[in-house]
Amino acid sequence: MTALACSWRSAARTEAGKVRARNEDALLALPEQGLWVVADGMGGHQNGALASRLIIEQLAEPSEGDLSQRLNDLRKRLHGINHHLGQALTVVAGQPEPIIGSTVVALLIEDNRAACVWAGDSRCYLWRSSRLYQLSRDHSLFQQLIDEQQLSPAEAARHPAAHALTRAIGASDELKLEILELDVLPGDAFLLCSDGLYQALSADELSAALNLPSPLLALNRLFQQALDGPARDNISAVVIRR
Repeated sequence: MTALACSWRSAARTEAGKVRARNEDALLALPEQGLWVVADGMGGHQNGALASRLIIEQLAEPSEGDLSQRLNDLRKRLHGINHHLGQALTVVAGQPEPIIGSTVVALLIEDNRAACVWAGDSRCYLWRSSRLYQLSRDHSLFQQLIDEQQLSPAEAARHPAAHALTRAIGASDELKLEILELDVLPGDAFLLCSDGLYQALSADELSAALNLPSPLLALNRLFQQALDGPARDNISAVVIRR
């Protein structure tokens, strides 16, 4: 790990929201390692919290090598967790086939390169030159209907299972991760978040918050606005910038 990775600052926060009794989200912020993660558990309170926590615990273990090696190690760990959730935890008393899974979105940075890895609908955004870019693409039926059947967002939203996930850790025997690598430019900022945040705020609100000069100020703005609304879901976010 080069010293440049430590030049990144970050702020992270997770809240249960106003409706749910328990928080199934989990997050990780290790700027000294150039690693940040958000996981949004699914499958009921106990199972979802277990899955997201397992992801964070496994990814928190130090990883050696350059960005490519660390990316490969992160992928291997996620595939291992997927197997563990799908096989070792398939039998729970009174519930022979429980759903134990979680979305994941992770950001690795080293020098002037970054890699975003995800499965599910937790997102990674890039704020660059006063513009907001969604780097990740949701693994949801809603997005699949738009991509494959050319439906409009309004048409896709009418599907009764529109927000069902098509990929997640623990959801199927074969895990398909999506990976995006990119160059990092001066002034870039990143946002990792669960759907509880981005569904509560507009793209303009996300962009305005990321325009603030520090990760903590940006994070506080995001949560203030999200919690001013219904906040029906758990809310998690990590803001990263130099």
